[in-house]
Amino acid sequence: MAMSEFALDSGNTAWMLTASALVLLMTPGLAFFYGGMVRAKSVLNMMMMSFGALGLVGVIWVLWGYSAAFGTEGNGFIGNPFQYFGLVGLTDDSSIMAASGVPALVAVVFQATFAIITVALISGAIADRTKFSSWLVFAGIWVTIVYVPVAHMVWGGGFESPTGWVATHISAVIDFAGGTVVHINAGAAGLALALVLGIRKGFKKEPMRPHNLPFVMLGAALLWFGWFGFNAGSEFAADGVAGRAWLNTMVATCMAMPGSARRRSVTVTRRRWARPRVSWPVWSPSPRPHPRWTASAPSRSAPWRASCAPWPSA
Repeated sequence: MAMSEFALDSGNTAWMLTASALVLLMTPGLAFFYGGMVRAKSVLNMMMMSFGALGLVGVIWVLWGYSAAFGTEGNGFIGNPFQYFGLVGLTDDSSIMAASGVPALVAVVFQATFAIITVALISGAIADRTKFSSWLVFAGIWVTIVYVPVAHMVWGGGFESPTGWVATHISAVIDFAGGTVVHINAGAAGLALALVLGIRKGFKKEPMRPHNLPFVMLGAALLWFGWFGFNAGSEFAADGVAGRAWLNTMVATCMAMPGSARRRSVTVTRRRWARPRVSWPVWSPSPRPHPRWTASAPSRSAPWRASCAPWPSA
């Protein structure tokens, strides 16, 4: 099929570069968010799983990930990983954002940030239960054989795309900003890993309190900040739809805050010999991780409640 000549739109390109930076910031934010909710002895491992995913997936995406997800060759399940291997042969005319006047390399960068955060999200479901080296092996394999095919099927012209078999015979799959490719994908992987690895050692026998609540709040703030690029950037243009996505991202989160605060108010009784003790609901990654608690975190307020406990002995 002949492609129309590419025409650069500097405004849309500038916005997509900004959105890409915002989404990339979500992964360090997730590291703080997850790292603050585990015990002190596990914080380095927990945070490095997010940063490790950032480094590893970024390289894989440039080498074969983008080609297999968004290449024009292949089938309904996966593209040809060698068509644009190492981005060789990729032109602006073949950019998935060509209609918006955004160069192909900017499209590669934006989609890379989605792949990175999706892998990092999974780590919250296996807190305290895996070695860093084992995590890197899993991350490289999973992004290649799971994330890339799903991205191709939904966004890359596969059988779940707007013109694919599912849309033709059943119903159109609507995934504006990663509901299927990112969230369902990461949630299913996290659940599978949690079931395979089982509960952590010492569960219900040892205290497993989150060690740093400021880390959690900082991570949640960075996730919310990056979410504006995640949602509004998925329009691939600086237009009214992007503005509506930006507004929804702000208002929905603001509306969630008073509702959550009403259900989980913080009550602290202070005594001369006591200090607040924080307990976490069962759906948080600590003490029991749940894949549902992922980057949707910025749409919720801080989910803790405080009670009173004696000051621990040294």
